[in-house]
Amino acid sequence: MKAGQWNGATKSIELNNVPMPEPAEGQFLVKMHSASLCHSDLMPEGRPDTPTTMGHEGIGFIEKIHPSAEGKGFVVGDAVGFLPFLDACFTCDACNVHNLRCEQGTTKLQGWTADGFFAEYVVVSWQNCAKIPPELDLPRAAPLFCAGVTAFHAVTGCELKAGEWLAVVGCGGLGQYATQFAKAMGYKVVGVDINDDVLAAVTSLGADAVINSKDVSDLEGEIKKITGKGAHAASVFSAATAAYETAIRLLRPGAVLMVIGITDKQLPVTAMDLCTGRYRLKADNTGIARRMPPVLAFAAQHRIQPAVDFRKLEDLPEMVEAMHQGKATRRQVVIF
Repeated sequence: MKAGQWNGATKSIELNNVPMPEPAEGQFLVKMHSASLCHSDLMPEGRPDTPTTMGHEGIGFIEKIHPSAEGKGFVVGDAVGFLPFLDACFTCDACNVHNLRCEQGTTKLQGWTADGFFAEYVVVSWQNCAKIPPELDLPRAAPLFCAGVTAFHAVTGCELKAGEWLAVVGCGGLGQYATQFAKAMGYKVVGVDINDDVLAAVTSLGADAVINSKDVSDLEGEIKKITGKGAHAASVFSAATAAYETAIRLLRPGAVLMVIGITDKQLPVTAMDLCTGRYRLKADNTGIARRMPPVLAFAAQHRIQPAVDFRKLEDLPEMVEAMHQGKATRRQVVIF
């Protein structure tokens, strides 16, 4: 089968013919329908030197079920999405928080330490699977199974009331999902980015206001002009430390600063700011699979799905380059 792989030895993306996998204990074999590219797929950290299939957001149809995974509520032919964790125990206290924290220390992360989803067939843990509601448009559903789930938690975790302001900092794929969820929940949204194209995208998805933080000389004045006293919460979807510095300036006292984007530097937060209530610090992620069904139900009820660019697997190197250059304003989805 064909697979889009990162070669750690040559630091390059390759399109290779590789053996079709077979499901092991607790696994399904899935015929992939689509997989989407996320900014975190660009991070080479943690990948081995040998070619490894990229991708951690995808959906497909169950092709084969290992005998140990039978009777779990799934049958061959089900359309499913899944989180990218293999070989976790899924039962320990740590796995009830996040499968990367499994007490056994055996968890593999697909797309990094195990083959991911830019391939024609993949194996997935049955515990990580969820059926796709028929109301969702299948070709656009792949980003929901990581980006969408994370964005939903990033919004609900901000503890907002109807009519309060959420600053969406970083208006790419995650920020666009968050804007849709927030508007469906009755919140006001101000999108903040340095790219006018992605600000236009969140405007089309219902953002009440947008700010290009690169072009505004008085950021605090601009956010107060829009919100009155500042945002009640800010969810940061960018991996840039500067985005967190911007987000703090957007907040009114006592607001929530939601950490989503994973930076490679220390966050610009201080004990004094936290102790004196300048903001409250929270964080979230996809979490575990049993948190997915409410997200899927909400997305289906409100028809929340992103604008996407459909691509072929052969386009993967071009897709990655477009993301590196900041030219990808919508989620890029490979259809198999």
